[in-house]
Amino acid sequence: MAAPSCTASGAWVRGTGPRLGSLFTLVSKPFCSTAAATRPLNAQRLAERLRAQKREQEKKKPEPTNRIQRRVQELMRFTRQLQRVHPNVLAKALSRGILHQDEDLVVINKPYGLPVHGGPGVQLCISDVLPILAKMLHGHKAEPLHLCHRLDKETTGVMVLAWEKDVAHQVQELFRTRQVAKKYWAITVHVPVPSAGVVDIPIIEKEVQGQQQHHKMTLSPSYRMNSGKMVKVRTNRNAHIAMTQYQVLSSTLSSALVELQPVTGVKHQLRVHLSFGLDCPVLGDHKYSDWNRLAPQKLPVGILKKLGLEQSKARHIPLHLHARQLVLPALGSRKEELHLVCRLPHFFARSLRRLGLEIPNQDQIGDNEARHLRAQ
Repeated sequence: MAAPSCTASGAWVRGTGPRLGSLFTLVSKPFCSTAAATRPLNAQRLAERLRAQKREQEKKKPEPTNRIQRRVQELMRFTRQLQRVHPNVLAKALSRGILHQDEDLVVINKPYGLPVHGGPGVQLCISDVLPILAKMLHGHKAEPLHLCHRLDKETTGVMVLAWEKDVAHQVQELFRTRQVAKKYWAITVHVPVPSAGVVDIPIIEKEVQGQQQHHKMTLSPSYRMNSGKMVKVRTNRNAHIAMTQYQVLSSTLSSALVELQPVTGVKHQLRVHLSFGLDCPVLGDHKYSDWNRLAPQKLPVGILKKLGLEQSKARHIPLHLHARQLVLPALGSRKEELHLVCRLPHFFARSLRRLGLEIPNQDQIGDNEARHLRAQ
């Protein structure tokens, strides 16, 4: 019988490095054991091997020379890392971004790409780290914080948490009864006409037929045109009343910075009203830029040129929708309104500058943030 020949196979080495958590690296290690060569792979080892191979492939990819494309890749990596980071690390990051804290509330700056609730494919979300965040702020005996409202995974900005469940219910009731004043900032593709107004069109969820069957929120108008006349139609009982005030703060030929004030709180309301109501989708909204399909947003040549991107890379552009400001009525021991303002994320501010959109004056956003935005 011929002696077994030496081969090279992968051996898993566990170690730590400057990055968070432990990393598994596939290294080549020669050996001459037929038993080791025939040992079956279990699911965990196979998954680790595939992940390591994927990391090695990503390392071999050439680094883009374009500064904009490098920033896009950095944001993609940051979003993926948020899902792999340890809950303690995420809680620490959220604690550094606290906008306001008192005996009733904690207000955080929600980062991009982080879901509020768990679900299929979600490894980490804000609700998972609320117990840890509470202990960091109030000691190991602290009870978990409670969510008062939600933001979409891709939306950044002001998010309110409460120490007590009954306070959270009170804040939720304020949101439900439309007593909380909310302002969002969005960069839009195209410029809304007129430059200020109200979109008052009900919204309904429908299934999109075709090769990619999926569900989207869409408009359910109460009126339609019939022989040149506007005719009222029967309202769909599944439609939700939706109203959004908007105002263009700055614009160019192909883009605009728009301030949005949702009067109602329907799912994806701002994105639907902008895209289907005003034909001005949010920059980076790859879901609502086209009704018939799920595909990367098709951008005008002018915007692509200013951002330094090709259309093939447009799928990596993040959603430029930011929960800019909340005004909460007096609550509990607090006898006056609480004005909460959250600065823009870096990617949003950079896009404003590159698109040539002017930042509102210092009286509107404050001297410190104005200086911060000009510096980016």
